[in-house]
Amino acid sequence: MAEKLITFDETTQSFHLKNKDISYVLAIEEGKILSHVYFGKRVKNYTGYFKYPRLDRGFSGNLPGSLDREYSKDTLPQEFSGNNTGDYRVPAVILKSENGARTTDFRYVDYKIVAGKPADDNFPHAYVLDDDESQTLIITLADETLNAEIELSYTIYRDRSVIARHSRIVNRSETIFNIEKLASMQMDLPKQDLEVISLPGAHVRERQIERQNVAHGVTQFESRRGSSSHFMNPFIALVNKHTTEFQGNAIGLQLVYSGNHQFTLERDYQDQTRVVIGINEYNFDWQLQPQKAFETPEVLMVYSSNGLNGMSETFAKLLRERVARGQHQYSQRPIVINNWEATYFEFDENKIQTIIDSAAPLGVEMFVLDDGWFGHRDDDNSSLGDWFEYANKLKGGLHDLANRVHNNKMQFGLWFEPEMISEDSDLYRQHPDYALQVPNRGKTPSRNQFVLDFSREEIVDNVYDQMVRILDKVDVDYIKWDMNRNMTEIYSAAYPAAQQGEISHRYILGLYNLMNRLTMRYPEILFEGCSGGGGRFDAGILYYMPQSWTSDNTDAYARLKIQYGTSLAFPISSMTAHVSAAPNHQTGRSTSLKMRGDVAMAGVFGYELNLTEMTDNEKAIVSDQIKFYKAHRQLLQYGDFTRLKSPYEGNLTAWQFTSADKNDVMLFRYAGLAEAQPEFTTTQLANLDPEKKYEDVATGDVFYGDELMNIGLYDTLQKGDFTSEVTVLKAIASCTR
Repeated sequence: MAEKLITFDETTQSFHLKNKDISYVLAIEEGKILSHVYFGKRVKNYTGYFKYPRLDRGFSGNLPGSLDREYSKDTLPQEFSGNNTGDYRVPAVILKSENGARTTDFRYVDYKIVAGKPADDNFPHAYVLDDDESQTLIITLADETLNAEIELSYTIYRDRSVIARHSRIVNRSETIFNIEKLASMQMDLPKQDLEVISLPGAHVRERQIERQNVAHGVTQFESRRGSSSHFMNPFIALVNKHTTEFQGNAIGLQLVYSGNHQFTLERDYQDQTRVVIGINEYNFDWQLQPQKAFETPEVLMVYSSNGLNGMSETFAKLLRERVARGQHQYSQRPIVINNWEATYFEFDENKIQTIIDSAAPLGVEMFVLDDGWFGHRDDDNSSLGDWFEYANKLKGGLHDLANRVHNNKMQFGLWFEPEMISEDSDLYRQHPDYALQVPNRGKTPSRNQFVLDFSREEIVDNVYDQMVRILDKVDVDYIKWDMNRNMTEIYSAAYPAAQQGEISHRYILGLYNLMNRLTMRYPEILFEGCSGGGGRFDAGILYYMPQSWTSDNTDAYARLKIQYGTSLAFPISSMTAHVSAAPNHQTGRSTSLKMRGDVAMAGVFGYELNLTEMTDNEKAIVSDQIKFYKAHRQLLQYGDFTRLKSPYEGNLTAWQFTSADKNDVMLFRYAGLAEAQPEFTTTQLANLDPEKKYEDVATGDVFYGDELMNIGLYDTLQKGDFTSEVTVLKAIASCTR
């Protein structure tokens, strides 16, 4: 019989979630307050002796009706704190009641343990394939004055170092109250010196790694842009000072949500750290009707005692195996050529045909027609919202183009930006109210476009119907789904004043509805997410689209940091990476075609340039790159990825791919600037079988596994800036030492 994953001890009044690797412990304290005890490496049993110490703390209030000065919510580590009842730290829930008060005090009522993981159809989430794979603890808290209940959900997987958490509130009263904040999770950690790793960035500089001490007071990582954004990814990791890629504790926290998010850390005067994660409370105000419920998106919590690589491996496998869905979840992703940087808007059937004719003989597997095929769009000032073909721009239209691409033994892809509208469009002329806007105010343009009000079902239906008319008649294999601006004037004409604080979240629900309907109707189409590059690279999108465009910045040297940072939280199979022209369109930097190819191969590989302008020698290099990638595609897209050397810590970046059986290995090394008097450096590999011999496929040299991991290889000295080297190793025998 399988071991129980969740137990409740009546004597200690504690819950223990555990599998072979991790434990999560919480307890019911005096006054029915739910406290946090422990999250970390597995402990076999919890005896209850880690009960929080009692001490009279000056200016810390006590429970109502109690004279016990040694017990206060102001210092107690909690699982879900209320507001304005003696805990002065950041709350997990703020409700405004009918009388205007914002006081909340939720106490423990009951619990249940269920097999598996209850499905949530409103949100993307981590799922299970059978009930034995996980167990879920659901704890009910109640505020008797408000007559409201909160359900805290904790799912632990049997074979993964993962806890999935979210919350749900139910209005049991006969009056309306307003949710001004409802976190998906809270966790209070005992005194320790913590550091936090976050992934800030910008357009064309996404997911840069930043590591800092958790200081006293409040530290916040958030997006207020209506999307998860280029500027702050919905992920953090809490680590100790000595945590590295290969050793030390790491707690990774990732919100499965694509809208405004908020990660709050508060280090109090006792050096305890509170973690609160969920939908951003900024401009959020949800009117909860009597007997109705509101559910929050899910937080994925990962614990690793093997450093950041251990954390990342757990996230990669979870997102790839239990968040991504559909027939493309494990499929080998095709090598694409996209016309955007080759033609931009200025294309016709002849230009497109020359790209197709150049791509097919080189082994490219898919042609993608980017922006400019619809409405009357010759620049980015018109036609968004008009998802019908631009008459006469392509003779024969999309149907004929798709057939020509397929006749060249390639697949056909198409670009959409479904969430946007141009003022110069038929849709806007017919329905100007479809754009988000505030009455009697001007609209803030960005890229000369505006955001459709996806909080309204009829607008989502309109876009869905337009896209279906195209997709039902054109044989499309792939869709690049773009979003090229953030939200402003967040207001909907369809809702009363009291509900305007709901619009940004309702927009995300409408977006998920549209994505779900389209991916279910067209399961054979590979959908790729994009938002001006990596502006909405999150687990919520991954639930519908198994890959996303990592960044509009295709400069190989800049991509090292972007792809390195992205790999902290996401699988390589989700990261599209293309070879573009040199000098690079974003940075003006020139890098070799080899370097560009070697960087892009550490992702879902493709090209974003004009093949017709390449020399015969360059085309030969492209052909060889494609052959090489195809030969190793399974390993590169689905193998175990290990970061070896960081682009933040020196001139050399190194990472490694290893097959599950540890027989196939690829080592990538990239150098930045050359030196006239270079140092000799080495790279130690990881994640090999120490009892196997590995042969360098190119040179025939043979190494022991433990030799490669402990002694390593000298890095090749190459003249010139921005160079790269790929080493392919294959296990040939077990050691007989």
